[in-house]
Amino acid sequence: MTDRLIAIEIDDTGLPAPTPEMEQERRIAVVDLLEENRFALPSREGRPVAGPWRLSLSVRERRLVFAVSTEAGDPAGEFHLSLGPFRQVVKDYFQICESYYDAVRTLPPSQIETIDMARRGIHNEGARVLQERLAGKADIDQDTARRLFTLICVLQFGG
Repeated sequence: MTDRLIAIEIDDTGLPAPTPEMEQERRIAVVDLLEENRFALPSREGRPVAGPWRLSLSVRERRLVFAVSTEAGDPAGEFHLSLGPFRQVVKDYFQICESYYDAVRTLPPSQIETIDMARRGIHNEGARVLQERLAGKADIDQDTARRLFTLICVLQFGG
């Protein structure tokens, strides 16, 4: 399948180190993304643009940067997204994740499950915002959006 990511690089140069929990989320998201994803660039001048793709994520000048290149490493596109639309959902996600990590250490399974359901809901909202922001730039499915949202959260951890 050509409409997929085959490599993901996260440029977190100059950002504070993530917590061990966030670093674990990042590793899982990258592994899951590379295992299964859908990432397609729109046709150019009426011609389809075929992958597979390499993706570099970074934050530059307070903007989220998606730098896409071909399998061979040739530039294929770069999108700069404002971080503004992500701020509240990222903040909510960090807060619910903190509650979840605390709950795992101290609360019974039924309460952990309730917090995890809320965490998934916020995660889905972040994925929806990402899909909206990428409309016309890249086509991604819900699972890919969820995993990319996790990586965006890690990038914004100290930003």
